[in-house]
Amino acid sequence: MKKILLPILFISSCFAAQAPAGYYSGAAGLTGYSLKSKLHDIISAKNVNWHYGDLNNYYNQTDLDRYYDHDATNTTFFLDIYSEIPTGADAYEYTSANIIGSAGAEGLGWNREHMMPQSTFYSNYPMYSDLFYVVPTDARINQLRSNYPYGIVGSTIYYTFTNSSRIGNCAIPGSAYTGRVYEPINEFKGDIARSLLYFAVRYEGKLGTFNFNNNANPASDTNPLDGTEERAYDPAYMAMLLQWHQQDPVSQREIDRNNAVYALQKNRNPFIDNPSWANAIWGQTPDTAAPQAPSNLTVTQNSAYFTTLSWAPGTSSDVIGYKIYQNGTLIASTKNSSITIDHLTSSTTYTFTVKAYDNGYLLSPDSNTVSATTLATDVYARDLFISKYLEGTVDNKALEITNKTGHPVNLNDYRLSIQLPSGSNYYFPAPYELEGIVQNNETFVVLNPNSNFSCYTIDQSRFVTAAPQMTYSGSQYLELRYKGTSVDALGTVGVNNSSVLGNVSLYRKTAVNQPSATFNISEWDAYASNYCQNLGTLSAGEVNLSGNDFRLYPNPVHDHIFVTGKIDHIQSAQILDFSGKLIYRESRPFRNKKSIPVQDIPAGSYLLKLDDKVYQFIKK
Repeated sequence: MKKILLPILFISSCFAAQAPAGYYSGAAGLTGYSLKSKLHDIISAKNVNWHYGDLNNYYNQTDLDRYYDHDATNTTFFLDIYSEIPTGADAYEYTSANIIGSAGAEGLGWNREHMMPQSTFYSNYPMYSDLFYVVPTDARINQLRSNYPYGIVGSTIYYTFTNSSRIGNCAIPGSAYTGRVYEPINEFKGDIARSLLYFAVRYEGKLGTFNFNNNANPASDTNPLDGTEERAYDPAYMAMLLQWHQQDPVSQREIDRNNAVYALQKNRNPFIDNPSWANAIWGQTPDTAAPQAPSNLTVTQNSAYFTTLSWAPGTSSDVIGYKIYQNGTLIASTKNSSITIDHLTSSTTYTFTVKAYDNGYLLSPDSNTVSATTLATDVYARDLFISKYLEGTVDNKALEITNKTGHPVNLNDYRLSIQLPSGSNYYFPAPYELEGIVQNNETFVVLNPNSNFSCYTIDQSRFVTAAPQMTYSGSQYLELRYKGTSVDALGTVGVNNSSVLGNVSLYRKTAVNQPSATFNISEWDAYASNYCQNLGTLSAGEVNLSGNDFRLYPNPVHDHIFVTGKIDHIQSAQILDFSGKLIYRESRPFRNKKSIPVQDIPAGSYLLKLDDKVYQFIKK
């Protein structure tokens, strides 16, 4: 018999009982794509990304069938949305032990299904193992679904499965696609829609780099992404997702799964917590008038490898972003009225124009044209570089990456790659992609989630992943890439690197401030395995750090930064930015407390000066 799945009413207050207090801070009152971007920032911060192989066991926490024909407190069977029969007994069921690679018929075993096909993101991490849309399903149905989109089936039916889900020709109203689609049963259409809406929010900033719908023949293009960062999906497909979301409300099963995944990944699906947000984002009706052109485009900073542009935004109220053209070619987009264009060649002249676009994706005319000639040389690093490498016992693996480029860097085109052995040969598995913005003079750490360092915690790191790139044993070649180009390297390609990278902590020497695609051990200081002092901070040569007397935590910091050590005698605490500007001052700061308030300071990197000693910290 079917158990009752309690619907959640579409009211904005419902998420308060599910999400931790303050989780969605800043989202209240926002609508449209501003809300989408805010939710992206929230659910993308401090995720824990697991290895694809870890999911097999985690499904025992996230996907047990406690809702239909099993004891809610004592079952080992998975809930498979492709084969579940809500009104009666299932034709077959699986436990975690029944995983298989492929199947010639239904009921033989299960495997991991990517609701958004992995071909969309080239099987790269962290997308590859995101529990919110990678679920256990019958292996045969998974195979037959292939990379076909979910959709509404028309008159031609190719397969009908035991729970009446089916594969047939596409009949999504208004869709140009005429190929095959997989239509789930009504019981799970909302579940699937909310998973795909989560994908559109979680990976905003990367959607345009994915394998989106850019086929010359839209009728045969299986991917419903449209290449935009804001709208994300083809309008006809989005209309279907919103309809499914509405007709199949959030169930208790989804609420429980959202909480279980949060416990593992430390992020949530906002459309389960607050279903009304879906329509608040995508329910807007765009106008038909193109926006005005941006004006007063100027070069505000010029260097050898980058230039910074700014402009006066147009007066159109529905502008959601700007497209930047370099020598007539589209190279970037931004929501702001300024941008830094990097990876330029020194002593080279470039021309730039900017166009605004609105929520209907209508483009403005060109702005004025500006020219910039990059300098022959400058004092900045050409690119990001790896500044610390830790290969400790068991899972104690960490990488620190530093930005000394002189400008903020968008990480969305950066990735970590590792070379693994395969018999006598070597290969590169799918990389781990970085994301977000790193400020100039800022470092960040990528950490294995199972690490247990004595002087650095999971909460302090910016990226936490068990992807292959962070399960190294010291013998592998590692590199930081920008798009397809190697930026900085650890080890040598095609050899066992354990003699230089095994059981060691390597810290880049202070005098080295440029990346190199060729590894040179003389650029590094070697320390004992598990050494992690000053991980996540700039080196002593870049700021005057003195880590022997005091310890600052947490770092990065939100509201208060605590200091331990012999602090009673400190006469003065000052916070300065990297230009030396005084931001905050306090006399006898530790007379009655052990912390410095930083909640009113803008996000960025700062120096905390305690009498004559200086420490770097990052304010989030």
